Amino acid sequence: MKFEILHTDNRSQARTGRMTTGHGAVETPVFMPVGTQGTVKAVHRRELTDDVRAQIILGNTYHLYLRPGTDILEKANGLHGFSGWQRPILTDSGGFQVFSLAENRKLSEEGAEFRSHIDGSKHFFSPEKVMDIQRSIGADILMAFDECCPGDADYAYAKQSLQLTERWLDRCIRRFDATAPRYGHEQSLFPIVQGCVYPDLRIRSAEYVAEKEADGNAIGGLAVGEPTETMYEMIEIVNGILPKDKPRYLMGVGTPVNLLEAVALGVDMFDCIMPTRNGRNGQLFTRLGTVNMRNRQWADDFSPVDPDGYSFVDTAYSRAYLHHLIRCNEILGLQIASIHNLAFYHRLLEEARTHIAAGDFTGWKNGMINRLSQRV
Repeated sequence: MKFEILHTDNRSQARTGRMTTGHGAVETPVFMPVGTQGTVKAVHRRELTDDVRAQIILGNTYHLYLRPGTDILEKANGLHGFSGWQRPILTDSGGFQVFSLAENRKLSEEGAEFRSHIDGSKHFFSPEKVMDIQRSIGADILMAFDECCPGDADYAYAKQSLQLTERWLDRCIRRFDATAPRYGHEQSLFPIVQGCVYPDLRIRSAEYVAEKEADGNAIGGLAVGEPTETMYEMIEIVNGILPKDKPRYLMGVGTPVNLLEAVALGVDMFDCIMPTRNGRNGQLFTRLGTVNMRNRQWADDFSPVDPDGYSFVDTAYSRAYLHHLIRCNEILGLQIASIHNLAFYHRLLEEARTHIAAGDFTGWKNGMINRLSQRV
């Protein structure tokens, strides 16, 4: 995988870049819609490409392993062939899902034993098996298997967890290097920086990861309950160590404000379920602030959803109509809201790239954050 930096901001760490994979180029900073089970919920592939303008999507190893399973995916020539999505795909290792099972998993040096949330069947993920599964899925970017340390973990637990993550990373790299890419395109492995909210552990992890000289690197274990300012502090510490010439991926983050602040700290890639999950609950992100479309005030408002916004929804549907659909729990309402939010995230980062290139990103970012922080 090739990554080149195109522009840098002289008042922050923000930069634009181009990441080239076997399924095409990705302009960064970029948001990746979450397609957990091989689909972005309520969004058709055509809408992802034409309306949202998504460049890359995320799939999840845990869910795809359970359903449809690697046998089916291999027969279909991977997730690209199975889903028909021919742009880049990144797969999360499934570590977060496994460790969130809590009572239904057992952790050991070898890996994690867990029971399926679907039928209770028993399974085991080792670093090696997770690499094999992701090879079979056929993602362009694979994630290392790590332990997702709880956000409120004490120092002793966080250190022990990080040490295990480091040992698992070494096993992931050995397995990745010993196996071949699938389906005729190259695949890249990203290590994950952990360390909870402890600066010395984050420094240690970032240095350990940087030494691996991977195609890109990820920052995990944030946006899990810690104060927002602490999250930014950890990002700044880590990005001061990770190689500047490799893409940096902040996992599972977050709000539009979070994205802009993280871009200013040098992050290149994002994913989060928030645009689609919040959309299905009637919350829209707009340039004027956050809008709850369930509120009665929109019942007779026939203005566009976001008069000063980015998405096709702005001119196609009124607030009153979307309010009606969502209050009636019509599937179309959930679909429109999801597409709108995804399109908003993508247009926001497109505009960020424009301002980084123009040299006025910081002023634009500060003004935009003031607007995005409002509730309409």
